[in-house]
Amino acid sequence: MSEVTREAMEYDVVIVGAGPAGLSAAIRLKQLDPSREVVVLEKGSEVGAHILSGAVLDPCGLDALIPDWKDKGAPLNTPVRQDNFYMLGEGGKIRVPNFPMPPLMNNHGNYIVSMGNVCRWMAEQAEELGVEVFPGMACSEVIYGENGEVKGVVAGEFGKNPDGTPGPSYEPGMELHGKYVFLSEGVRGSLAKEVIAKYDLSAGKEPQKFGLGMKEIWEIDPDKHNEGEVTHTMGWPLGKNAGGGSFIYHLENNQVYVGFVVHLNYKNPHLYPYMEFQRFKHHPMVAELLKGGKRVAYGARAISEGGYQSMPKMVAPGVALLGCSVGMVNVPRIKGNHNAMLSGKAAAEAAHAAIEAGRASDELSDYETEVRSGAIGKDLKKVRNVKPLWSKFGLGASLAIGGFDMWTNTLGFSLLGTLGHGKTDAAATEPADKHKEIAYPRPDGKLSFDRLTNVSFSMTNHEENQPCHLTLKDPSVPIDVNLPKYDEPAQRYCPAGVYEVVREEGQEPRFVINFQNCVHCKTCDIKDPTQNINWVTPQGGDGPNYPNM
Repeated sequence: MSEVTREAMEYDVVIVGAGPAGLSAAIRLKQLDPSREVVVLEKGSEVGAHILSGAVLDPCGLDALIPDWKDKGAPLNTPVRQDNFYMLGEGGKIRVPNFPMPPLMNNHGNYIVSMGNVCRWMAEQAEELGVEVFPGMACSEVIYGENGEVKGVVAGEFGKNPDGTPGPSYEPGMELHGKYVFLSEGVRGSLAKEVIAKYDLSAGKEPQKFGLGMKEIWEIDPDKHNEGEVTHTMGWPLGKNAGGGSFIYHLENNQVYVGFVVHLNYKNPHLYPYMEFQRFKHHPMVAELLKGGKRVAYGARAISEGGYQSMPKMVAPGVALLGCSVGMVNVPRIKGNHNAMLSGKAAAEAAHAAIEAGRASDELSDYETEVRSGAIGKDLKKVRNVKPLWSKFGLGASLAIGGFDMWTNTLGFSLLGTLGHGKTDAAATEPADKHKEIAYPRPDGKLSFDRLTNVSFSMTNHEENQPCHLTLKDPSVPIDVNLPKYDEPAQRYCPAGVYEVVREEGQEPRFVINFQNCVHCKTCDIKDPTQNINWVTPQGGDGPNYPNM
């Protein structure tokens, strides 16, 4: 493909990803200088199509970016009115009182939102300021300059054959060059992953940690609906098998978000995160809420959980990483969108100052300084030990010691210092023969559903006659290594049923990748124990089409 000739367009700043970080950067750049040439490239079919988040939004990011967001009609319609926290057993629950929790855990002043809809609104604000926003434009390559700097990206390449050669309707796409390129692809973005490796940006940092978040939207009986209620749970059904928990948020129109997060550092390769989610809905508390209701949407997405000590260096020549491309989620709060917005604003301000000074394609070190020492760093530093405590000592220690550590951090010190995470989530996976298989009940079709049925509620679609975007570094590994050693966990960790081991009588097992089902969660790229799966972007517009996730 090196012979391909592409047209090139020049911008001041090229932004990859129309999530909260990328759109915040675009808006801020235009606020600072309306003549600035800014483009936002989004792989989803529309802005918001690939956005999946809890979400209870702390509006501090919007307050800083667009102080009059209420007057401009931002879709923050459901203020949090009630905050519940439960420890679950198989048949019961214990309410954890709110008063011992550090102030940062309080959801007063926050809003239950669809981040997809918030991003759609933000894209409107950006376009009104003159930002060019192009959905359906997947960025497939990073372009490097003569001195090794990031110069731009390739976007909008369509029509390749499954073997990667140009098909009859091949479109080579365009090169979009910028004085600076912002990568705001979300968790485990393919270009950010390449840039982090090329410039060794994770050197000296703890490994990034991840969770898998799965979410359904339900319409429930109006008599059971309590608009503004936020509930979080821990404990059953995961127990000691994995860290994680659930969220249930009552938004408007008799709808609830029902979500489940499984930390991906679990050891037992027999664990089946999706089925843990389905089992959770049969807990009496949840089953009673959902009884008589209907599920209207489903989706899944990886979550960055490493926090303060896992953030890589955020800048390299010509490029800056924003939001979850860095990993800015406050794990105990289950919130990262506010930090994503603040990071976009900070990156925009650093790039504006650099361009005003006549600079280009260098390192925006002021951006990194602001993130680490400003509001984002302060937010994440207070909670930096919660995740490693949970990983090493379990839920009880995380609640007790982690809660104490958060309290002391609010006073400006920590007796624990900064704890490390240790292994990557992939390396945490142990051989299958060290663990018992887990028996999961069959979905009943009322509260719980099989994966492929649920994937149909994500409106996922991929054009079949294109290269598979889930690439294997060595095609022999799934059957020759992962199957005998780990019982090939890709069959279970994928929340969309992409991976199968097919056994036919008289034949050797085959590893099958049903890439059409992929919801772009990136779990396979993270959790595969041999790190043999590399997620690259499919052609633009493909993937899930989330309505109001």
